[in-house]
Amino acid sequence: MNESRRSMVTIAAALLAGGALKPTGAWAQGAYPAKAIRIIVPYPAGGVVDSIARVVGERMGRQYGQPVVIENRAGAGGAIGTDFVAKSPPDGYTLLMVSPSHAVMPFFQKNTTWDPVRDFQGIAGFGAIPNVIVVHPGVKAKTLPELIRLAKKDAGSITYASSGLGTSSHLTGELLNQLAHVQLTHVPYKGQPEAMTDLLSGRVDMMPMSTSLALPHIKAGKLRALAVTTGYRSSALPEVPTVAEAADLPGYQVGTWLALLAPARVPKSIVSKLSTDVTDAIQLAEVQSKFKDLALEGVPQSGAAFDAFLKQEVSVWADVIKRAGIQASS
Repeated sequence: MNESRRSMVTIAAALLAGGALKPTGAWAQGAYPAKAIRIIVPYPAGGVVDSIARVVGERMGRQYGQPVVIENRAGAGGAIGTDFVAKSPPDGYTLLMVSPSHAVMPFFQKNTTWDPVRDFQGIAGFGAIPNVIVVHPGVKAKTLPELIRLAKKDAGSITYASSGLGTSSHLTGELLNQLAHVQLTHVPYKGQPEAMTDLLSGRVDMMPMSTSLALPHIKAGKLRALAVTTGYRSSALPEVPTVAEAADLPGYQVGTWLALLAPARVPKSIVSKLSTDVTDAIQLAEVQSKFKDLALEGVPQSGAAFDAFLKQEVSVWADVIKRAGIQASS
């Protein structure tokens, strides 16, 4: 090597060591994703949120050629797992699977340190699973109007289970209380599987639960379906009326929506890539078929579309919670 070329190499090395020349962009970070991705499910394994996460994670793993690990961090109605993701490194390798409780948890827990809108950004919305209001066969109500009449006759006598404070099943029951002017007694559990156990045994009377989990028990005669909670009938239970139809409550509409989020500080370039790739992937026939098996319906949303939807959900449920007089616990 001649003297002038040796000098140029020496200068370049010194500048690089001193920070004047720093790799940028793809060279600095490598192509995303360069390692395993974690999807945190803030609920126990076996529930519908977990099931959808595993369908999405399996497809992402195949698409990216990297492991996509589903990690259950349950507790506090989803707040523990959500807090973990909010505080995780904003590198796009720790994501969060959410359902309606994500929008309302700060209204239920004073010590919640994260905000559902401020601290997260949408990757994709997957649609919604209609909840179906089911009762134990021992309950003397064949229809929703009959259940409402029973509840009005003896306030507080009808109990309903939920998968936790602020979950879709809880909000479903609370909205029914307000619009039907009844007083159902709420019994929260850690997740749908635990609530299902007590419902099947008759320890609680009723539960608004995801269609996918209820369907086998309805078909077996172990539970009785009274109404679905969305504004449209479920394709899995087309003969079951909506709450709005059955009880003449036109303003009643609740569904278990699901979405994938990233912490707010993850670079927009990574979130944009994830949003495009995941939104395209979940529209594939094989993925839609699995979603159908889990009773998930509706149109997928881009990350930006879901962010707008989430803001609306927070506003709607804040009003319901205020009217209910629910106070946040410490």
